[in-house]
Amino acid sequence: MKLLHDNKIDKQILLNTLARLERSFYEQNNVLQVARELLGKILVTHFNNELTAARIVETEAYQGITDKASHAFGGRRTKRTETMYLQGGTAYVYLCYGIHNLFNVVTNIEDVPHAVLIRGGVPIFGLDIMLYRTGKLKLDTTITKGPGNLSKALGINRLHNNMNLLNSKMYIIDDSFKTASNIIATSPRIGVNYAGEDAFLPYRFYLKGNPFVSGKINK
Repeated sequence: MKLLHDNKIDKQILLNTLARLERSFYEQNNVLQVARELLGKILVTHFNNELTAARIVETEAYQGITDKASHAFGGRRTKRTETMYLQGGTAYVYLCYGIHNLFNVVTNIEDVPHAVLIRGGVPIFGLDIMLYRTGKLKLDTTITKGPGNLSKALGINRLHNNMNLLNSKMYIIDDSFKTASNIIATSPRIGVNYAGEDAFLPYRFYLKGNPFVSGKINK
């Protein structure tokens, strides 16, 4: 399938060869920059000896206490949001609509609750495992299109909340894949109508024309 043209990354490369993103990447103070730079990176999970990986093609930035779309808006600290106040490089996984586990990357330094939601990715390793987890008989783009589908395919759930992305079995790596700036698009975030004027902020980043990008704006 042409959509999976880079589905030839070796297992040992995913496990041992490519360096995981360092703390300094996650602790950048500009969450929009982090969201943009995560495009093209590879999200890897290695749970129960099952290795899966997807190349990130869609993200959304959430700018903490000043962002009405953020769970931490106004400095809100609850049992759920406390994860957002941890140091950058921590996984924030929460349940949406009582159904979907959504995976976010906490950014910035401790006590600054910025986060990036990973909304979509292209499967590049472990497709058979992803099909089994999602109950699909054959590949279609919905397998990792949208944050709930992506988490399900990669085996991510709330048990993985608070995971350290630097030394756990869930991490993000950079294989030097080049994402041309002219194919990176921005738009308002999806599903945050409750956020008033902040719902219109261009905090969503995606690769134009990629079939694994969710939402209607994908030109």
